[in-house]
Amino acid sequence: MAFMSKGSIVKTSSPKDKEDPTAESRKRDHIELAFQSQVARAALDERFYYEPLLSAHPARGSLKSFLFLGKAMRVPMWVSSMTGGTELARTINHNLARACKDFGMGMGLGSCRSLLYSDDTLEDFDVRGIIGDGLPLFANLGVAQVEQLIEEGELYRAGELVNKLQADGLIIHVNPLQEWLQPEGDRFRQPPLQTITTFMEKMDIPVIVKEVGQGMGYESLKALMQLPLAAIDFAANGGTNFARLEMLRGDKQKAGIYEQLAYVGHSAAEMVALYNGLLNELGSSVACRQVIISGGVKNFLDGYYLIHKAEVAAVYGQASGFLKHARGDYEDLYGYVDAQIQGLELANAFLRVK
Repeated sequence: MAFMSKGSIVKTSSPKDKEDPTAESRKRDHIELAFQSQVARAALDERFYYEPLLSAHPARGSLKSFLFLGKAMRVPMWVSSMTGGTELARTINHNLARACKDFGMGMGLGSCRSLLYSDDTLEDFDVRGIIGDGLPLFANLGVAQVEQLIEEGELYRAGELVNKLQADGLIIHVNPLQEWLQPEGDRFRQPPLQTITTFMEKMDIPVIVKEVGQGMGYESLKALMQLPLAAIDFAANGGTNFARLEMLRGDKQKAGIYEQLAYVGHSAAEMVALYNGLLNELGSSVACRQVIISGGVKNFLDGYYLIHKAEVAAVYGQASGFLKHARGDYEDLYGYVDAQIQGLELANAFLRVK
């Protein structure tokens, strides 16, 4: 039966007028895959309200640009510090910098320790020309190296490092458990907070502080939030855990004794809650109001949820997710990042965080 509006005549279309060449195979797939597609009630993602009526499908590029670390980013994604000084480092870092340029992400380099006394590995890290001047790029040193530079009166080397990389600042990574478990590990002689504070007093360089896969608890976050840091990178427990990584590299007996340390720490969700609570507790004493939420962020839905739960400017960081796709052809990495961004656009259109 053909339906028509009042006073109009509608010609009924024949099936061939709207032929769908994939209909038969698509419907067959629907039948065969229907049972596999059942979702158990317990598996539902209950972090969101799903609002299917309020938006059209998002256009590409629909995410709004925003200021973070003083520069305009187009997507709320951060390439977390990963690697340096290895055979693959140049390929990985250059691919990642290219993706940052193409999609508007920020980037933290892996440990740049090798550049403190030599430029032999400079090409591995020298990506400012690739990422461009308009996006944030941060160099990276361990707190043990910063402590050593302070003790030896050579903090100028950190300034030279940032300058030679044309970086916007320095990430100081804090990793006491990793250093303790690493066969070649350093030993801290001062609390990391004291080392960071001394560095900031003596050097006019923007600083991000991050952990390396355990996260940080209430007291550490409270102390950092009162420092004029550029940002805090959570590096929470749930992603790559460098304490566990060092156990796998080292003595098997020692690994067995310290195994449980890999499970000490804080999740990204817990750290967001701690940070939000401290915002209210500290009030005007809060000096750092930008965060990179990383550690256990497996996909765009995790990232979307966490940055919307944070009550300050936030992006989400990934390391291993990018690393898997950055070691070979750039097209693989491009496809991975592009799919994540399309997911963020879809979430922004149809999901609301509870």
